[in-house]
Amino acid sequence: MNQLKQYLDDGQCRGVVRSAGGETVVFRRRGVIDLFELSTARPDFLCGASVADKVVGRGAALLFVRGGVGRLHARIISSGALDVLRRGGVEVSFDTEVSNIINRTGTGICPVERLTACTESPDEAYLLIKNFIENQKQKL
Repeated sequence: MNQLKQYLDDGQCRGVVRSAGGETVVFRRRGVIDLFELSTARPDFLCGASVADKVVGRGAALLFVRGGVGRLHARIISSGALDVLRRGGVEVSFDTEVSNIINRTGTGICPVERLTACTESPDEAYLLIKNFIENQKQKL
């Protein structure tokens, strides 16, 4: 896990995943888009994986549980995400716990954190996030 944490300190990444088989994938984009795309394209990749991430909210936590992540370290984690991960059987460590992840403009709760507050189901969260991402792409 220390090597994964080092990626956060050294690299221009926001997160890194090492599969149970030892393959590493780096997340560079903000939000859950890289995680969502990985879990869609390679659904088995997260099973038993170790993750280090700068910011983990409820949406990401539900995707991590859905994928079967084994261990996760977050620099910042929301209380809701921490609860989801612990209930999902993920071994969790973190630097700072916050009540909610704040949006990019600093004006409120992150939209994915707010979107997934209404569900405990990783599968339902996946669909909610999928629709959110598709709507965002249409706005561009």
